[in-house]
Amino acid sequence: MEDPVLIEYKNQAATITLNRPERRNAINEALLRGLYDGLEKAASDDEIRVIIITGKGPAFCAGLDLGCLETENLVDPRGDGRDLVDIVADCRKPVIGAVNGPAVTGGFELALNCDFLIASEKAAFADTHARIGIRPGWGMTQLLQQAVGQRLAKQFSLTCQWIRAEQALACGMVNEVLAPEELMPRAEAIARMICEADNETALTVKGLIEYRNQATFAEALENERKPLKDLVAASGTSFASQTLNKRD
Repeated sequence: MEDPVLIEYKNQAATITLNRPERRNAINEALLRGLYDGLEKAASDDEIRVIIITGKGPAFCAGLDLGCLETENLVDPRGDGRDLVDIVADCRKPVIGAVNGPAVTGGFELALNCDFLIASEKAAFADTHARIGIRPGWGMTQLLQQAVGQRLAKQFSLTCQWIRAEQALACGMVNEVLAPEELMPRAEAIARMICEADNETALTVKGLIEYRNQATFAEALENERKPLKDLVAASGTSFASQTLNKRD
């Protein structure tokens, strides 16, 4: 039996592929453990600068495998009390979602937990929690509204409607839509561009952008500027000079 999650390391990038194509990459306990372990391993590997998540076959992820709900532990598969949101939040490295096909409910949440998404023309998204009577638990109610705004998030989640790739692009949920054969080459090209940046600065910028979600605008702006202000105060030079010197 093939591993439910495949991991490839190449050019400072880790590509994590959900590998249950016969079940449309539906999430069972083994897949969840493999996903969590793969994310943590890539996050702790100093040689890895960026992570790509995608699915094998025609689907990205069909969500929880409903046939496993009563027989497998899909809440805490490793027994350590950590779930998808915890693991992604602890990963400082950029996570690119390369959405190759439908991403439904829990699979949609997995996509939304990525830092940004690029999608195949065959991608589509749906939040069906309300239809099947399962409460969201991996960030749907917060991450979807961050991506598209509160009004659209309410419409998408309350109607359980399908969101096609071009509509997802139009409302800002995904960054790019590509032909299926162009998806992974584009994800790898974006990963290379990230790897060409100064690593510590890139990670700092990522953290500062994310801090905005936990703070007011003024607090987030102050958090960004504080290190440079401290340099100015210590050296007595101008803010502009310190900024230029830091850049050089």
